[in-house]
Amino acid sequence: MPETAETTVDTVACIGAGVIGGGWVAHFLAQGFDVRAWDPAPDAAEKLERLVNAAWPALTELGLKPGANRDRLTVTATLAEAVDGVGFVQESAPEDLPLKQKLLADIDAVTAPDVVVASSTSGYGMTEMQVAAKTPERLVVGHPFNPPYLIPLVEVAGGKLSAPWAVERAAAFYRRVGKSVITMDREVPGFIANRLQEALWREALHMVANGEATVEQIDLAITDGPGLRWPVQGPMLTFHLAGGEGGMAHMLDHFGPSLKSPWTRLEAPELTKDLRDAVVAGCADEADGRTIADLVAERDRAVIAIQRAVGQARRG
Repeated sequence: MPETAETTVDTVACIGAGVIGGGWVAHFLAQGFDVRAWDPAPDAAEKLERLVNAAWPALTELGLKPGANRDRLTVTATLAEAVDGVGFVQESAPEDLPLKQKLLADIDAVTAPDVVVASSTSGYGMTEMQVAAKTPERLVVGHPFNPPYLIPLVEVAGGKLSAPWAVERAAAFYRRVGKSVITMDREVPGFIANRLQEALWREALHMVANGEATVEQIDLAITDGPGLRWPVQGPMLTFHLAGGEGGMAHMLDHFGPSLKSPWTRLEAPELTKDLRDAVVAGCADEADGRTIADLVAERDRAVIAIQRAVGQARRG
């Protein structure tokens, strides 16, 4: 592969060190990069160390790249120190639009102009976030799925002021670090995966609110139902197969009228205290004494096993 800006990156800056930012830090470290992290929280370094340590067993199980070492992480005192001389910047601040706008402008002001700056935002478009930056053309969305060190998907999208080279370079860099990349053709609020996930989430809340299903029943309906098919074939191919030899055409012709049936309610239900408490209690019941750390470890083991099994199935 010829050397390009995205293939020569050896140091990454992670701005924001919460759950998403910390997951990115762990992923980049496991990929053999030097990582500089900055977060204004006074206890950011301690929390980040715990996040990386919690992720490391799963990353080790998946396979560390040459040079991978947790000691290659530096937590800096200032934003300018974090981005000085790096080849790529990943911003993962909280979902607050004014905060994102100011932070991206601050990053832009102290980062070399040819370095791509990607935001982990889960809902905002880059068009609305890049308004205060002086060189907005190198700002893009690089939306991961939680946890970023384990789930391969990243959705890349530019804003109205983003240059095509920045989008292309971000996508190429993410592929280099082992990500599965969707380069979006246009900005869509919530991107692709979140919109699909949100539709399922809203219907689940309606069912709990109306006493139609419990939290545990809803989770079981996915984990032991369609969720088993989705790692191999997404919802579109799943329904394509449901049409038999006629494929999706038969599926739509035969079952299309049922789309008008009032099965689902995409409008979000009112998040009343009763609904909130019912969902929280249901999750506690389903966890059955397992801590968040226990559930994270269980999830990580399961996702690794699923990824390996799916990979083997696809390879025949």
